[in-house]
Amino acid sequence: MRKRKILCSVVSPILLMLFLLPLPGMALENDECQECHSDDTLERSDSSGMKELLFVDTNRFKYSVHNVNGVACIDCHADIEELDMDSDVPHSVELANVVCENCHEEIGEAYSNSVHKKAGHKGVTIACYACHEYHYTTPLAIASVADRQNNFCRKCHDPGKFHEWLPQKETHFDFVECTVCHAPETPRHVNLRIFDLVQDRFLETDEMLRLLGTDFAGFMALLDSDKNEIIDSKELFDLVLLLRRWGVRATFHGEMVADIEASVHQVNRGAASSECIQCHSIDSPFFQDVRLVLSKSDGTIQFHQVDRQVLGTYHVEFNALGSTRLRLLDQIGLLLVVGGFLFVFCHLSVRLLTIPLRRKKQQNDDQGEV
Repeated sequence: MRKRKILCSVVSPILLMLFLLPLPGMALENDECQECHSDDTLERSDSSGMKELLFVDTNRFKYSVHNVNGVACIDCHADIEELDMDSDVPHSVELANVVCENCHEEIGEAYSNSVHKKAGHKGVTIACYACHEYHYTTPLAIASVADRQNNFCRKCHDPGKFHEWLPQKETHFDFVECTVCHAPETPRHVNLRIFDLVQDRFLETDEMLRLLGTDFAGFMALLDSDKNEIIDSKELFDLVLLLRRWGVRATFHGEMVADIEASVHQVNRGAASSECIQCHSIDSPFFQDVRLVLSKSDGTIQFHQVDRQVLGTYHVEFNALGSTRLRLLDQIGLLLVVGGFLFVFCHLSVRLLTIPLRRKKQQNDDQGEV
């Protein structure tokens, strides 16, 4: 027993020192990198003499998909093994290029068979960072059509120059993401986002949940009255009424977007879908998957399944002719047509039924004149 106590008294301090002392090769924390890279004046000159800004905005990086998913700086900059804070530059000045395919293998494979990658044969290198911001990449699943197109396709392409054949071009560009047509193998869905007509802006999810007096976990419990995990037309209208109590005149802005899958990177010349009937038909499969998008400022995302029939309601703004006609307006139009026929029919019926009375009145008038 005494030997065991002596052994513990010797071994315990040694183990404690091993835990407390920094070990070579220990993982570097992002905060250590930001000791330098949070300086907005930090820059260097590359081999061509061009200035390269090395500043990383901590607040923007905090909400990036990489940081939210626990990706460390050295997971990408793998050739940095340790920092020497006594040097002017704590690590090698020339670092190896980041290889995104090390993590995004499927995307890398799909991209290798795309027109953008093939442009390398013509001396044009389109790296991942040409479209994606390494340090500030945010969840694209909730991005609007405008954000997706302006941050990606429209950086290089002017769609107005290449779609002369397309009717109502601007409507398509406003409501349909480029890759819906240009990556035809990728599944699509319709995103619904809440728009406040009073303030003329999209309603932030945090703000909406605060007005409703609930949170992410309680949102569907508040709205889904039939407990089937699908928001139908009545439940969507209930949400409109609940928000109206707080002065929010809500409508739902619908956009067709491509799912964020590897195949969305496989864009090739001449492979785009241009069959109008694929969208503009009553039974189009493109409108089977409708989702209400909720996104918090901390990067948390929720998608709630929505009955596709809501696309034909008054409160949803989604311009896809033929497949999403507003049934309410159809009903009003039908009532106007039927009402017109009924008015003519009633008018003629009354005229026929009152013929004897009108004749008698005419005779009385004629006798009075005599």
